[in-house]
Amino acid sequence: MSAAPHARASVSGALQRVGPGVDASTIPVVIVSRDRRERLLSTLARLAALPERPTIVVVDNGSRDGTVEAVRARHREVQVLALDRDRGASARNIGLRALDAPYVALCDDDSWWAAGALQRAARAMDAAPRVAVLAARVLVGHEERLDPVCELMARSPLGHGPGLPGPRVLGFVACGAVMRREAVLAVGGFDEHYGIGGEENRLALDLARAGWWLAYAPDVVAHHHPGARARGPWRTARTARNDLWTAWLHRSLPAAVRRSAGILAGAGATAPLAAVAALRGAPRIARRRRPLAPETERELRLVERQAAR
Repeated sequence: MSAAPHARASVSGALQRVGPGVDASTIPVVIVSRDRRERLLSTLARLAALPERPTIVVVDNGSRDGTVEAVRARHREVQVLALDRDRGASARNIGLRALDAPYVALCDDDSWWAAGALQRAARAMDAAPRVAVLAARVLVGHEERLDPVCELMARSPLGHGPGLPGPRVLGFVACGAVMRREAVLAVGGFDEHYGIGGEENRLALDLARAGWWLAYAPDVVAHHHPGARARGPWRTARTARNDLWTAWLHRSLPAAVRRSAGILAGAGATAPLAAVAALRGAPRIARRRRPLAPETERELRLVERQAAR
């Protein structure tokens, strides 16, 4: 069935769900993109060649470069949800709601799944009903370097729980993650205020606070070829702003203060911009503040100490 392929603007009320006609062992894929037509078309070609033949939903964040028209012309099998503005990472929530499937895999427009990865992920999620997010082993570039976040997850100090394909973690890389759809939507999904940059940290802790696990799966592989996109000062400041918001939403007061100092130090010259942007959202953060349970806070400190080594 079609997921409202010609929807634009307010799509949530017009969606038909995708899913009943697909193989339940094949996880569908959601991609969010904006003004990256050629990169997206290349990624879709790679996904279309997978033996699993996954259902693919593209949520377009208000592109003005002909992305929507090009995808519909060249990949008629892809479901396209066209938004009239940039909703950042929260556009993924629209893709999740459009699908009728227990698990959903995420891609960026410059990442894709290895052959067999989605089937392995489905089996792993079936075997671990407490897991809300399965974090893949992300290989970067033609050299297939292990993503630095994956290096840390592989050494997670949280150990293995029953039935897990790898260690428990408290984070993930969005371009290579498989999600238990209902669990993610139940905690609100990706926050619409965050945009792109550090949005995974907020969602990971939302899920942990709700009692869900996240796990690293080294045999579930995704590829990421980010190219040479410039990381401007606003992107750096926005990521720092988001990390500050997450710290004050979820951490104990001493941990939030300590974490804030580290975030601003890491932001370098953009620290003042990040601080001002974070303060603008302070009333909203204060209203929603709910610190993690002591045991989860303890685990997060273990993860942070390991990352600092």
